[in-house]
Amino acid sequence: MRYLTVAIKPNGDGAFHPLGGELTDEPTIDRKAIHHVELLADDTVLLLAEASGSQDRYKQIMAESPHVIDYLTAGDDRWIAVSQFDPTEEVRRALELQRESFLVIDTPIRFTADDHLKITYLGTEDTFRKLFDYVDEIDSMTVDILNMGEYDADESSFSRLITARQEDILETAVELGYYREPRQASLEDIGETVGISPGTVGEHLRKVEERVFSEMVQ
Repeated sequence: MRYLTVAIKPNGDGAFHPLGGELTDEPTIDRKAIHHVELLADDTVLLLAEASGSQDRYKQIMAESPHVIDYLTAGDDRWIAVSQFDPTEEVRRALELQRESFLVIDTPIRFTADDHLKITYLGTEDTFRKLFDYVDEIDSMTVDILNMGEYDADESSFSRLITARQEDILETAVELGYYREPRQASLEDIGETVGISPGTVGEHLRKVEERVFSEMVQ
């Protein structure tokens, strides 16, 4: 089995769904992640999402939307929302493709800083080809491939954020005490252990930190 991580963004000023567009445009709501999405037998969508901000405004939007069948929220500062709503035709087709082709989403789906979707799919080359065929048929969204490789069930999603070489350097830095307080190792110490220059060590660690911190705040 392989994994495919993509960034999906709507073209132009549109949105994947009118309801999602309204939530994105609301400044008092910050959508964080989607933990479950499913096309039900009656062709409605069940969604479990995570957000922060004004629950009152969220409830108002949901109550007034003609697309929403039911919803509920739970939590305080960072809260969970469960909703059932009518999909657009494109959303329905995408979820139908996922169901019929055994294309698995490695949740959570993250919202980027630009409110685009960052999704990791699990499947075979054949299922990914079906996904690309579907994407080629629609003009309302752009899909950018971020990463692709063999999926290891024992590997954390964190490990897939960085390369094997970066992971080796990070592990060495941790083992030598680079991140301890007070610091017990230098870039020179790490470089001697892994066989590269201190400048290259620093570059690798900066890239690791940027990717991990970006993932944490999305």
